[in-house]
Amino acid sequence: MGYSPEFVKKMSEIVEKIRDDHTDFPIRVVASLDDTCCTCPHKGKTTCEASVGSNEHVLTMDFNVIRQLGLIDGAVYNKSYLVQLTAEKVEPDDLDYLCKGCSWLSYGVCKEGIADLREKYVKK
Repeated sequence: MGYSPEFVKKMSEIVEKIRDDHTDFPIRVVASLDDTCCTCPHKGKTTCEASVGSNEHVLTMDFNVIRQLGLIDGAVYNKSYLVQLTAEKVEPDDLDYLCKGCSWLSYGVCKEGIADLREKYVKK
């Protein structure tokens, strides 16, 4: 799934690195264009240009997640910390608010991913 074959390839690479439990690396958290946007056909110079209002929509989702996780826009965190924090602070149904209006939300894969993450990292 994705906006273009290049986008799908880049997103797959990023997801694979994040899912790799054997590697840790720094991630800068930003509410703006990021590494996943670099191959998106809707990427403008500094904003998302998919449609009128798309940049504001993307920024809203970014800020929703930053707020939910208690992060600081522009700060750098270790991947392992972000994965653990996401598992602890995000439940599948939270995505209905965090990602409201996202065209991918209806497919359910993100909710499944959060459920799997919580099962793996949240101690009961």
